Amino acid sequence: MDRRPELANSVLLRQNPHNVERWHRRVKLFEGNPTKQLLTFTEAVRTIDPMKAVGKPHTLWVAFAKLYENHKDNANARVIFDKAVQVNYKTVDHLASVWCEWAEMELRHRNFKGALELMRRATAEPTVEVKRRVAADGYEPMQIKLHKSLRLWLLFVDLEENLGSLESTRVVYERILDLRIATPQLIINYAVLLEDHKYFEDAFKVYERGVKIFKYPHVKDIWVTYLSKFVKRYGKSKLERARELFEHAVEQTPADAVKPLYLQYAKLEEDYGLAKRAMRVYDQATKAVPANEKLSMYEIYIARAAEIFGVPRTREIYEQAIESGLPDKDVKVMCLKYAELEKSLGAIDRARALHKHSSQFADPRSDHDFWNKWHEFEVQHGNEDTFREMLCVKRSVSASYSQTHFILPEDLMQKDQMQTLEEAKDVWQLLKGS
Repeated sequence: MDRRPELANSVLLRQNPHNVERWHRRVKLFEGNPTKQLLTFTEAVRTIDPMKAVGKPHTLWVAFAKLYENHKDNANARVIFDKAVQVNYKTVDHLASVWCEWAEMELRHRNFKGALELMRRATAEPTVEVKRRVAADGYEPMQIKLHKSLRLWLLFVDLEENLGSLESTRVVYERILDLRIATPQLIINYAVLLEDHKYFEDAFKVYERGVKIFKYPHVKDIWVTYLSKFVKRYGKSKLERARELFEHAVEQTPADAVKPLYLQYAKLEEDYGLAKRAMRVYDQATKAVPANEKLSMYEIYIARAAEIFGVPRTREIYEQAIESGLPDKDVKVMCLKYAELEKSLGAIDRARALHKHSSQFADPRSDHDFWNKWHEFEVQHGNEDTFREMLCVKRSVSASYSQTHFILPEDLMQKDQMQTLEEAKDVWQLLKGS
């Protein structure tokens, strides 16, 4: 009975000797007995065929080496790792994991030179002779592809940054770029490293390579970082070059992601360029962004124009926005904002015309807010004729919506009748007052 778990595990392993998890459990059964554990690991790595394995066979090799390491036998741990990296696994990632674990063991024991040397060995490209021999055999082991493992290169570049020199680190970064396995984050890291060492132009060249390598959405962070760093570094001194960069960036960027770049571009013109050019950038942005972002873009455009040139100069922007093909609900919002502007400038007739224009987008049965605002406007600034005209427009809009959209449920019909009564009362009160 004491041996039951071991015997049960043996039965399961006879059913499938290539099950990695079963071997790990068998090793745990002999916890406290290192000799038995070593024998189990030895049997496991001899028995398992990596191509038939269920699970990750490299984890057995790593655990095997760590057992020696835990018992202060680093020499034998290195022997195990050395054998492990010669095994042909299913994927390159499994082999790369073994190399990384080996390097981390060396780091734990402060053998920094050894860790760097391991990374150089792991990332070395196979010679032409080796490639020719593999091609002749017709079978390509994972070791041939290992030098393109990003996981290895990331560890290698991290070690070089912390333990090596700037030149040796640059060599590693350049090799990653040459192999075309870089990520957007790696491009940014490389550029930041160069900036930290005052190689600003070299850093901008790295950003340039990054924006050529990647497409959207991956290139977004590179563009944002590149442009902000360039503007911060040169400001007004290289304004034309900055403008070219922004123009190139907004050309490449899809409509749904271009808004932040346009805002950054306009900020450049406001801070270092001309106000007219900033307005031109905002104008371009309103045409480039998708329909669902046009309203917010116009609001920013109007706010900046009002601050720089004054409120009256925003009229043409409002008119452009209303005619630009905004969704109906956004046209209504823009008309109301424009009407508020005209009212503040004393142009009551223009404000009334805007209310009338936007009324076609406001269903009286659901959009009470709009009609309440027009009602308040007429009470404050209108007369009997303008008030009657508003009620007439309201009825015609209500009729058009009831014909083209849907039949009112009973409760809404009752609400509509109550609304008509309230309108009659309003007219009566207005007549009495006059």
